[in-house]
Amino acid sequence: MSKALDNLLSLLSLEQIEMGLFRGQSQDLGFGHLFGGQVMGQALSAAKQTVPSSRRVHSLHSYFLRAGDHNKPVIYDVENMRDGGSFSARRVQAIQNGRPIFYMSCSFQEPEKGFEHHDVMPSVAGPDGLMNQQQLAESMVGKMPKALLDRLKADSPLEMRLVEPSDPFSSKVSEPVRYVWLRASGNMPDNSCIHDYLLAYASDFNFLITAAQPHGVSFFTPGMRMATIDHSMWFHRKVDLNEWLLFCIESPNASGGRGFVRGQFFNQNGDLIASATQEGLLRMTEEVKQ
Repeated sequence: MSKALDNLLSLLSLEQIEMGLFRGQSQDLGFGHLFGGQVMGQALSAAKQTVPSSRRVHSLHSYFLRAGDHNKPVIYDVENMRDGGSFSARRVQAIQNGRPIFYMSCSFQEPEKGFEHHDVMPSVAGPDGLMNQQQLAESMVGKMPKALLDRLKADSPLEMRLVEPSDPFSSKVSEPVRYVWLRASGNMPDNSCIHDYLLAYASDFNFLITAAQPHGVSFFTPGMRMATIDHSMWFHRKVDLNEWLLFCIESPNASGGRGFVRGQFFNQNGDLIASATQEGLLRMTEEVKQ
């Protein structure tokens, strides 16, 4: 296991400080605030610790209220909304400095057999031979500050390979579609819940940026502001992040200073593992517009 993956799994393993109350440590990924995927993964971890062990998450719906401080821990307050014969529902409030920064509602289900169908996996290049994020960063030498370059080249808990990488410093316009292969950067524990937490974490990478592609802008465009407003996920089948998953992303809409994206995760057998949607701030500051 890579040190970065080991550190992340430690972050997802929360300290219980009271019944339904948990503390999670924070990590600085260089965004200037807490990474949304970390908060989602930790909130899901907190909720799972309050439901019967046999029940697995099948959906979550979350709102990001305030930017989190990566220098401070996060308190997760889990409310038991319902425990039924097959389903358990929880609501999680993430708190810093006495104020909520994030809310999540999530539902867990006992294993059950039923009807089966799913979308067909898109036909794209496989992960072999594609550059990972560190190799792509290396190709950006001279285009970005050294401190940022060093951070992008550092060890990561996830290996991600874009099928058709683009230069984030160019103003090239492209279709609002993105395909990313991803997997854990080391051997994962034999615990399906931890794979779910890590997929929630991973789902916030490469997502909202897809809505910016038709407009020739990126995170690095001066004056560009992007931030997640809400994020939902549905877990359809068992997640195994020891194996490659294909994250297929599209953005059907941008309007009102917001971008909307939706994505699907497929394994290499073509099975649909999970789905996600997100809406986020997509705004160019007035100073730059003028």
